[in-house]
Amino acid sequence: MIRRRPPEGKARQPCGIVGFEVPMAETSKARNILEEIVWFKAEEIADMRNRQSIQQLSILVGRAPPPRDFIGALRAAMQRMGKPGLIAEVKKASPSRGVLQPDFDAVRIAQAYEAGGAACLSVLTDARYFQGSFQFLADIRAAGVACPLLAKEFIVEAYQLFKARAMGADAALLIAAVLPNTDLAYLLKSAAKLGLQIIVEVHTIAELERVLRLDLGNAMLGINNRNLEDFTVDLGNTRTIMESAAGKEVLQRGLLMAGESGIFAPVDVDFVQKAGCGAILVGESLVKTGDPAAAVRQLLSLS
Repeated sequence: MIRRRPPEGKARQPCGIVGFEVPMAETSKARNILEEIVWFKAEEIADMRNRQSIQQLSILVGRAPPPRDFIGALRAAMQRMGKPGLIAEVKKASPSRGVLQPDFDAVRIAQAYEAGGAACLSVLTDARYFQGSFQFLADIRAAGVACPLLAKEFIVEAYQLFKARAMGADAALLIAAVLPNTDLAYLLKSAAKLGLQIIVEVHTIAELERVLRLDLGNAMLGINNRNLEDFTVDLGNTRTIMESAAGKEVLQRGLLMAGESGIFAPVDVDFVQKAGCGAILVGESLVKTGDPAAAVRQLLSLS
């Protein structure tokens, strides 16, 4: 599990008009990009709280349209097409790949995904590392896109769930590598009260075993095939996890599992489907194209 805070504190501290730096011990350097992202979230959330309190967000949540059934839309797509329901990702950039789509328009891409046959959309909200925004959720929903929306955020506090729901999200992501079970349990309950469905994402068999000890309620699971240390991708990770005892328990309990990362072609869709996934989350291979709708249809073999 990643460390939620730098053990030796921040390397740079404000001091009036003078800034000073403290020596950073080797143990205080982020071990991977996920840890670096999460360390910055504390500052980002503090800044968001200063601009918009959780009480203000609560008012907006109360005024928001009813949430749509994210998991139900994926299951319906699977039943209708015989293929995993597609969560197509609205994503401008990533830390490992840089800018994926220079001509980025969140609403245009979302509309194209829906036209192509995506069941749901994932919207990157992280600004610093992915050039995303919570505003994209509101803009896509205001444009009349009917697909349920997932807030793809690195969630460490309930505040982010309130923000996601207030801006139009129907579901949110919780990452097991970031959150111990105590935090996952709390955030799952918080999400349920807000009407948000949840994808709990795992990367290893051990994480899945731990997550399955939780009361998952109305949540689904996802397997990320991206290595957190070096960002390499191995689609076989999905099969390895699903062939484990924990993976078999997922199927026995009827939990919906999504395959994430490394899905570029119909053969990859077939691979994760045979492994036991009833949903897929795909971003890079779709958003980089000039015709996202055609890319969705090609991925799902609809054209």
